[in-house]
Amino acid sequence: MYRTRTLWAACLFIMATTIMAQEKKEFTLHELIPGGKTYYSHTPENRWYTWWGDVCVEQTVDTLTFFQPQAQKSELFLLTLQQINDQLKEMGKDTLHTLLKAEFPYADKPLMFVQQSHKWLLYNWEQKEIEWESNFQAQAENHDWHALSRHTAYTLANNLYVKSAGGEERQITDEPEGVKAGFAVHRNEFGIMKGTFWSPQGDRLAFYRMDETKVADYPQVDTEARTAAYMPDKYPMAGTASHEVTVGIYNLATGETLYLQTGNPTDRYFSNIAWSPCGKYLYLMEHPRTQESAQLVRYDVTTGIKDAVLLTERHEKYVEPMSPIHFLPWDDTRFIYQSQRDGFNHLYLYNIEGKECTQLTQGEWLVQKLVGFNEKRKEVIIATTEVSPLQTNLYAVSIKTGKRRPLGNSEGVHTPELSESADWMIDRYSAPQTPRCIQLVSVKTGKSVRELFAAPNPWEGFKVPEITVGTIKAADDNTDLYYRLVKPADFDPAKKYPAVIYVYGGPHAQMVQHTWNYAVRGWDIYMAQRGYVVLTVDNRGSSNRGLEFENCTFHRLGTAEMEDQLKGVDFLKSLPYVDAERLGVHGWSFGGFMTINLMLTYPDVFKVAVAGGPVTDWKYYEVMYGERYMGTPQSNPDGYKNSSLLEKAANLKGRLLVIHGGNDPVCVPQMTYSFLKACIDNGTHPDLFIYPGQGHNMVGSSRVHLHEHITRYFEDFLK
Repeated sequence: MYRTRTLWAACLFIMATTIMAQEKKEFTLHELIPGGKTYYSHTPENRWYTWWGDVCVEQTVDTLTFFQPQAQKSELFLLTLQQINDQLKEMGKDTLHTLLKAEFPYADKPLMFVQQSHKWLLYNWEQKEIEWESNFQAQAENHDWHALSRHTAYTLANNLYVKSAGGEERQITDEPEGVKAGFAVHRNEFGIMKGTFWSPQGDRLAFYRMDETKVADYPQVDTEARTAAYMPDKYPMAGTASHEVTVGIYNLATGETLYLQTGNPTDRYFSNIAWSPCGKYLYLMEHPRTQESAQLVRYDVTTGIKDAVLLTERHEKYVEPMSPIHFLPWDDTRFIYQSQRDGFNHLYLYNIEGKECTQLTQGEWLVQKLVGFNEKRKEVIIATTEVSPLQTNLYAVSIKTGKRRPLGNSEGVHTPELSESADWMIDRYSAPQTPRCIQLVSVKTGKSVRELFAAPNPWEGFKVPEITVGTIKAADDNTDLYYRLVKPADFDPAKKYPAVIYVYGGPHAQMVQHTWNYAVRGWDIYMAQRGYVVLTVDNRGSSNRGLEFENCTFHRLGTAEMEDQLKGVDFLKSLPYVDAERLGVHGWSFGGFMTINLMLTYPDVFKVAVAGGPVTDWKYYEVMYGERYMGTPQSNPDGYKNSSLLEKAANLKGRLLVIHGGNDPVCVPQMTYSFLKACIDNGTHPDLFIYPGQGHNMVGSSRVHLHEHITRYFEDFLK
C-alpha cells in the first residue's frame, strides 16, 4: 500500500512538473525586438528620478514627489499634473501632458523647466506662476538652453539662431547651400554630439561652422515620391575631399561674431571644445587628417588669436581624444585631461600652463567617463572598468592623493546621476540576474542608503534558454576574449544543433557585458528557442580593453578580427552538441563586413550567412572613421585591397543574404551594389533584400519584419 502511494505521488509530481513546463510561454519577435507590438512590456520596468539640488525627485506622468535622500520618511511635498494644469488654465496657457521630462536647473529656486512641443517654460510652484517662457518655430532643431542666462541657441535649416531670455530672435549666420552652422561636425566622431557650446556665464556662444561645398554629393533617392526624387547626401569617402570646419564665437552683448584664427582648415579636425571658467578662453583639440597627433590649444575669445599650445600627443597609429578637459570647480588654474598614452584611458591633472601635475588614475583598466566633482571632498567621480572589462563601476578619486574608493556595489553596469553638491548619487544599474535596480548612494560613505526600485523579471513565465559567459584565447594565443553562449531552449546534450555566430567586431562597441542576461539580444533568444546555438565573441579591435587591444587592427581591418572569430568557431566545434556542418554567421554594419568576410575567406566553414548594412570596401566609407583605422586608399593600397570584399566575391560557396536600407547614410547602398556587381562578374549568387526608405537600421515594424526575414533564411538553409 505504501509503495502504491509513493508511486502515485511520484506520478503526480511528474505530471505537475510537465504541466508547469508546458505553461512556460514561447517568445514571439514582437516581444523581443524593438518596434514589436509588445516589446516594451517585456523589457525591464523603469522608474524616473532626478535632482532638485540635493533633494531627490521621483517623477511619474502625473506626479512629482520630493524627498531628502537620507530620510526614511520619503515625502517632503508633492506636485501633481492636475494642480499645475489648473493653474496654467487660469493663466490662459497651454497645459502639460507629462511630468516625466521636468528638470530642476536651480538648486535654490522652486522652478521647474519643461520642454513641450515648441514651447519651453519655467514654472514656479511656490508662486504658482510661469516665470519665463519661450516659443520656437516648428522647424527649429538642436536647441541648447543656458540656465543662467536663459538664452537659447538653435538651428533653422542650415543656419544658427539665438533667442535671448527676453524673447528677441537673432539670426547668427547666413550661410549658402553646402555650409552649416551650429551642427555636430566630423560625422559625430571624437565624441562630438552637438554643435553649440555656451560659455559658463551664458554671454558667449561657441559654435561649429562646417563647409561641405567640396564634399561630393551621394545620390540618395526618395522612392516614396510619386516620381522618385533626387535627395543628395554629403558623404566624404576615404581619400576624397573632406569638409572644412571653423569655430565661431558669438558675443550676445555686441551682436558680433568672430572666428578663431586656427589657420587653414583643410584636412584638419577640431574637437573636444571646452570653456575656461572665466569665459575668456576656449580650448580645442586639433588634429591633422592623418590623426596620428593631437594638440590641446587655447584661444582668446575676444580676439580669436591662439594663446597657447598646452600639450601635444603623438602615436604611430592614431590619437583619439574623446572628452573635453574639465576644470576643477574649486581651482580655476587646474584641469583634468584624459589620455590613452599609457595604453588605457586615464585621468591626468594639468595646470593652465600645460604642465602635468600628476597622473590621477593608472592601471590595466580604463576610465569610461568623468561623472562629476565633489567640491567638499575634493574628489572626482568616475566610471571605470576596474572590476571587469565587462562592467562599469563607480569610484571617487582624491585629487590630492589619487586614492580611489568605490561607490555603490561592485555588480554589473552602473549609470550615475549626481546631486548638486555631489554628496548623493542616483545609481541605476543592471547585472546578469538584475534586470534594473535604482539606489540612492551616499558619496561620503560609498554605500547605498535606500533602494528606490528593483524591476521584476519581465521574462517571468517564458521559456528562457541558458546563457553563459566565459573566455577563450585570441588567435595570438595570449589575449583573453569574452564570449556569450546561448543554448537552445529545452536543451538536450544528446542532440546535434546548428549554430550561428552573431558578430560585430569593430571599434567602439562591446557585445558581451555584465548587464541583465549578459546583454543578450532578443534575436539570439528567439533563435535559441527555435533550436540554434548562438555564440558572440568580442574579438580584438572591439572596445573597453585598452589601446593595444583595439588598434592591433590598424591598416588591416578584418584580419585579426576574423582570426579571433575562427577561435570562436573552434570553441563551437569542441562542443559535442554543435553540428560543425551547420554553422552560420550574422552581423550588421561592421558586423555585416565581418559576416561577408568570414563567409568568403572561410567558405568551407560557414554554410549560411546574413549580412546587414555591410561595408564591402573601405574606400566607399567616410573619411573620419575609415581613415583613422585604414589610412587613405592612396597611402594604404594593399590594406584596402586585402580588406575589400569585392576581391573575394568569387569565393562564395554557401548561401549569403545581403540586406540594406534603401537610403542608408552610414554605409551607403553603393557598398552592396558594388559587391553584387563583383559577384555577377565572378559568377557567384548571393541573395538581396532592400528596405525602401530605411536608413542604416530598420525602425518600427520594419525591424520586426527584418528579424523575421533573417530567421527565415537560416530556417530555410541552415536548419
